[in-house]
Amino acid sequence: MQQLRLFFIALQFFTRLPIPRWVGFQPEWLQHASRYFPLVGCVVAAVAAGVYALAALVLPAPLAAVLSTAASIYVTGAFHEDGFADTCDGLGGGMTRERVLEIMKDSRVGAYGAIGIVCMLGVKCTALAMLPPASAIAALFLAHPLSRLAATSLIWRMDYARDQGKAKPLAQQMGNSEFAIAAITALLPGAVLVASGLLSFGWLAACIAAAALCTFWLARKFQARLQGFTGDCLGAVQQLAEVAIYLVIVASLGHAAIA
Repeated sequence: MQQLRLFFIALQFFTRLPIPRWVGFQPEWLQHASRYFPLVGCVVAAVAAGVYALAALVLPAPLAAVLSTAASIYVTGAFHEDGFADTCDGLGGGMTRERVLEIMKDSRVGAYGAIGIVCMLGVKCTALAMLPPASAIAALFLAHPLSRLAATSLIWRMDYARDQGKAKPLAQQMGNSEFAIAAITALLPGAVLVASGLLSFGWLAACIAAAALCTFWLARKFQARLQGFTGDCLGAVQQLAEVAIYLVIVASLGHAAIA
């Protein structure tokens, strides 16, 4: 029952979805809820995949991809997209640690953030539109939990950069067993896709490697510029890893521009 409570706490923190009243809330629960961050990704993937499947029945693939992406943004309240934009602004416009953190805390979106979010959403929607419907739905169920595992790895291995912040209660020390739960949850959809023949093991490994590479690259930047991470950094890692996974799955189709 306590594990179910922790899942609902994570669902409430990362999405707009309502949770049962009996769950309740204790501040200390939040720091243990990050283990279910990838499972929240499975819920978001189910919503996005459902919208894609329904839209694809009557609309072309590009519109289904846009509507699916819009649904995932709505259900999460643009939580991760906002973090991605703030990170672009902070790293692009700040020269010192203090200035980067100040920019990232500002609710206004600057040029770096606007350009970054437009490019990111453009690549995401285009990649999904290039996939056959079954592959696009499979990609959603792989990318959402796996990209959230990538973000969770920052909580596991790095320090929080601010003295206070919205994500700090969630970003307390994460144990190895908690990260193992997150990893199993994130990798299970991939195992199902491989077993069903929708994705080969080699391309699954490539997706994991792409997400890990994005995470490692951004983590090094965060450590060098911030000496840690913030909630915005979690969103940036999640978004970049998600896009990287879509690109790998598109590449698996073998339809390169230059044959």
